[in-house]
Amino acid sequence: MAGKVRNVYTGKVLKLNVERVKLPNGAVVELEVAHHPGGAVVVALDADGCVCLLRQYRHAAGGWITELPAGKIDNREPPLECAKRELAEEAGVTARYWKRLGQFFSSPGVFTEVIHVFLARGLTPCGSAPEAHEVFEASWVPMAEAAALAAGGRLQDAKTTIGLFWAQARLQAEGRAAAVARPGT
Repeated sequence: MAGKVRNVYTGKVLKLNVERVKLPNGAVVELEVAHHPGGAVVVALDADGCVCLLRQYRHAAGGWITELPAGKIDNREPPLECAKRELAEEAGVTARYWKRLGQFFSSPGVFTEVIHVFLARGLTPCGSAPEAHEVFEASWVPMAEAAALAAGGRLQDAKTTIGLFWAQARLQAEGRAAAVARPGT
């Protein structure tokens, strides 16, 4: 019978279930599903057109990788609140202007995790407070350079590549709209 759920593991971040489901083609199968509360990633763009990138140690990835500021949704907080918290903790800035760029599933074949992508502008320094398990170095890189790293396959983190592409597309669309609004320039 479809609908049976057996919990295999519950930890601080993940809950792993074996779930018996009926697929649209009528087949009944058991699937391993990792439930995750989701997260938010921030493309923080400063007044000079630079974005914050973190060189972060990730044990699961086998070492150091480059990422945008991001983190897990805590206590069912709204995604924007997660993004604001992570930006302050990891980049040491707050933002006056926020734009939601979209959301995506990180690996829909096995994870329920949804990552929400935001563009943050109007940045102001604040105190950063990384969590004990976080080891990273923050740097500010021109947006064009960061996007080129993503386009060239130099970034291994999916949320960072997606965030940079979506932000770049948004910025280009805003630039086109501004050019249309200023005829003759």
